[in-house]
Amino acid sequence: MSALWSLGVVEQLNHMGFGVAYYLHYTLILVILSGLLVLGIYHILIRKLKIEYFQRVTAVGYSCVVFGWMTILSVKQPSSKLDLFGFLSLPISFAPFESLIFTSIIVPQASFIGHLSGIIVGYSIAWGLIHGMNNYWAISMLGWIVVVFLFSLKRTGAFDFSFIEIEPVTDLSLPTVGVITTGNSRTLQMNTLPFDGAELV
Repeated sequence: MSALWSLGVVEQLNHMGFGVAYYLHYTLILVILSGLLVLGIYHILIRKLKIEYFQRVTAVGYSCVVFGWMTILSVKQPSSKLDLFGFLSLPISFAPFESLIFTSIIVPQASFIGHLSGIIVGYSIAWGLIHGMNNYWAISMLGWIVVVFLFSLKRTGAFDFSFIEIEPVTDLSLPTVGVITTGNSRTLQMNTLPFDGAELV
C-alpha cells in the first residue's frame, strides 16, 4: 500500500502524458494482462513442464499492478524516487527488480511469477508495445469484466441468476464446497485436499 501511495504521482504528471485517465486506463490493462500472463505461465509450468506444485497454488492480489506501475515509471521518469513505509527511498529505475527480490525474501508466499508478470506488462506499456487505450476501450473492457464476473458468480453458486445457464464440470481432484440447509440454518461443508502452497500476488 505504501508503494501504491507513492505511485500516485502518475496522476499528477499531465505534462508527461500521464494523468488520471492514463492511470485508470492502464491500470485496467495491467489487471487483465498480468492476470492472463500469470495463468499462461502456470499452464506451461503444469502442463508442459509437469511441475505438480503449481496445481495447488492460489494467486490473488493487486501487487502485480503495483509492480507494473513501478516499471512504467522506471522507464518514463527514471529520476524519480519510490518511498516505502515512510523511511526507505529507492531510485525508481531499480525499484521493480529490487522490490521483486526484497518481497520474495521478506514474504515467502509472495508470488514471484505474479510480480514478474506485472513487470513484463509494465515494460510492454512503457516501451509502447501496448498503447492506444481510450475511454471507449476502457469501458468495453470493464463491461466484459462485469460479464465474466457474473458468470463466475453463477458458476460458484453464490447467487442465483436464472437467465444464465452453465453446464456443471466436476473435477474430483479439486476441493468441493457445498451448502447443507437444515430448517432455518445453513451449514457450509467443504472437502479439501491438502494445499502444497498458496501465493499472494
